[in-house]
Amino acid sequence: MNNWKKYVLVAVIGAAAVFSCSRNLHKSGSPDFRNASPDTATGALKDVNTGGVKVKAGIPGMPVSKGYAAGNVLSAGAPAKPVEWVTITGGKFTMGTDSGGEEFENARPSHEVAVKTFDMSKTAVTVEQYSECVIKGGCTEPATLNYCNWGVAGRQFHPVNCVDWDQANQYAKFKGARLPSESEWEYAATSGGRNQKYPWGDAEPTCDKVVMCENGVYGCGKNSTMPVCSKTAGNTAQGLCDMAGNVWQWVQDKYQDSYKGAPVDGSAFEDTGFRRVIRGGSFYGDAIGGYHRAVYRRDPGVRSDSAVGFRLVR
Repeated sequence: MNNWKKYVLVAVIGAAAVFSCSRNLHKSGSPDFRNASPDTATGALKDVNTGGVKVKAGIPGMPVSKGYAAGNVLSAGAPAKPVEWVTITGGKFTMGTDSGGEEFENARPSHEVAVKTFDMSKTAVTVEQYSECVIKGGCTEPATLNYCNWGVAGRQFHPVNCVDWDQANQYAKFKGARLPSESEWEYAATSGGRNQKYPWGDAEPTCDKVVMCENGVYGCGKNSTMPVCSKTAGNTAQGLCDMAGNVWQWVQDKYQDSYKGAPVDGSAFEDTGFRRVIRGGSFYGDAIGGYHRAVYRRDPGVRSDSAVGFRLVR
């Protein structure tokens, strides 16, 4: 084959790989939620895991099928790797953006926010950590849609996913913590309010920094999430892992289509509506469209989806 034909073939294959990621993300206008269950009233999900056992919050001792992950048993409900906290020193920063395309329309207008010092979990909550709450009767089991981690062997240190906002909020209360406000989340995701696009700086996301869709395959070739902190080159300056990629993260705020009237004191935007915001992108998202930008925000509805997890603050 002539050299020029080889170059053309390589270019076509590369373009097709990128398209296979971005096509599914863009075609519906709702990236990362192709496998989502229909919108359900918040808190109404009573998901059944692969073992077929329903678990309701508030009933200690209820059997959890296959433990929290197939082939593993959580000893006395105590995680081998409990939640680790990182202190984020407060300060002022510019939240949102006034530039970019229509995908950043809901991140306008940019505005100055004063954030108080807080602690944030170093990682998204893992399957193992969440299972403690299920075993002790404080949380319901996650769903088991495609790509869900609950009940899958070897996934105990992956982020828990397929949880709706109520489940995330219930776990936060169980740990004596809460979900971050959007402003706290964005402040932390920019390494303490720095003028940068991503947690690590301004270099575009690739699989050396982010668990993402690359070369046409989800999760950097794994076709799934990865264990938390698998991509430490993408950490923030304070050491937070996976503030971009792996799973989207629920925050406290109710979704509004702009920042008009948003709080400037670091608190959550608890205005009208009932849908909550997610931030950070996931293993589904590619480098096209800005999904892993710190300012990118989305309203997934009230869903329990394979692309969504959460982290804590206190």
